[in-house]
Amino acid sequence: MGNNSTKIALITGASRGLGRNTAAALARKGVDIIGTYHSNKAEAEETVAAIKALGRKAVMFQLDTGNVASFPAFVSEVRKALKSVWSRDGFDYLINNAGIGVHAPFAETTEDDFDRLMNIHLKGVFFLTQKLLPVIADGGRIVNLSSGLARFSLPGYSAYAAMKGAVEVLTRYLAKELGPRGIAVNTVAPGAIETDFGGGTVRDNKQVNDFVASVTALGRVGQPDDIGGAIANLLSDDNRWINAQRIEVSGGMFV
Repeated sequence: MGNNSTKIALITGASRGLGRNTAAALARKGVDIIGTYHSNKAEAEETVAAIKALGRKAVMFQLDTGNVASFPAFVSEVRKALKSVWSRDGFDYLINNAGIGVHAPFAETTEDDFDRLMNIHLKGVFFLTQKLLPVIADGGRIVNLSSGLARFSLPGYSAYAAMKGAVEVLTRYLAKELGPRGIAVNTVAPGAIETDFGGGTVRDNKQVNDFVASVTALGRVGQPDDIGGAIANLLSDDNRWINAQRIEVSGGMFV
């Protein structure tokens, strides 16, 4: 695949929050970035500038990860960028990070809410990974993002958490089926963190923030750096033998 000395990571939802933090953490470890953003081009351009400031290459593409019909065109854009920017046919790491939060009691969750969550968090992850298989280098890695909410239950997240539970099962199947290609696949499950995810509730609502801190063994709410650094570390060569695992990065919530 040409010059493979530099690793390349493809991160969905890389323009903000955890995705941007992960991109920066990987860039600091010498990894180049292909990112996707949903709608905010200015944030995407800021992310590219931040990665370039760290001395790495970066490109960003618009992608709705819930719209499977758009994936073939996206994959061909990725292939073109790999050729023109890196003179390569493939990338090394896929991080399925893009997501939205819907907070609604089970009794009030609408079919539209359910479908939107499913399309982005499960169907999108399934088929984007499938479509990218020919472009992921043998010996590469995949990280799927889940949530602490797939292990513990907080009312209001039934649909979201159900999709994440499905992603954790999917991760094990991917590990098994992609094993012959030397591709390791793991789940990272963050606990509650201070980002603008779900309207920034954990970050901005003091009552929620205090509650999370009170049920976390380390006594505080998670920061994006806690997660981005863990993902970058998981993708280092030292962790090549970790496979088919769910790794919760929550500071010990509800232990």
